[in-house]
Amino acid sequence: MHELSLCEGVLQILEEQSRTLGFIRVHRVCLEIGALASVEPEALRFHFDVVTQGTLAEGSHLEIVTMPAQAWCLPCGEKVSIGQYFDACPQCRSRQLQVIAGEELRIQQLEVE
Repeated sequence: MHELSLCEGVLQILEEQSRTLGFIRVHRVCLEIGALASVEPEALRFHFDVVTQGTLAEGSHLEIVTMPAQAWCLPCGEKVSIGQYFDACPQCRSRQLQVIAGEELRIQQLEVE
């Protein structure tokens, strides 16, 4: 259920940027979400529609771009793709991986007026 608070945070950023940049309406929000971010896209869409009612983002389109997870393998030094935490390195089978991508949640692009 943390998707609700994530959407509230996104709306807060939109409102702050609206005051700073002077736009009055948001038509599209593109979010970049990492595969390891533990965010359910459909729940995020539902809560986004609820949270934005009566705001400058009401009726805006929420686009979600899922970013793949990547890690750095400490023993072999390779940058590798992973599907989840604690996956083994596909090169050397080590589990000593440092996640370098896939945990992010950021606003990638806005379409405003």
